Amino acid sequence: MKEYSKYEEPARILKALAHPTRLCIVAGLMSDSCNVNKMKECLNLPQSTVSQQLAILRNQGIVDGMRHGTEVIYKVANDKVKEIVKVLLEDEEILFK
Repeated sequence: MKEYSKYEEPARILKALAHPTRLCIVAGLMSDSCNVNKMKECLNLPQSTVSQQLAILRNQGIVDGMRHGTEVIYKVANDKVKEIVKVLLEDEEILFK
């Protein structure tokens, strides 16, 4: 029987990206780092919803936030994720412009 542990990280990443809002957030952060307020405006979602989705992405090591004063600026923290999203959305327009 083959060792399947090497598939755990890719499966975890794919599971986290499997939600449309999270995929949209990651795609947007690939073009520009930004804060929750900018994301909520672009996504037309409540801040609480965006924050919940960001928490999942942070917990999975997909995005990272850096505090600047009172706000947190998010960016994609995993290069594998960037490649996956590029393949999935190669013909799509990036949202957070």
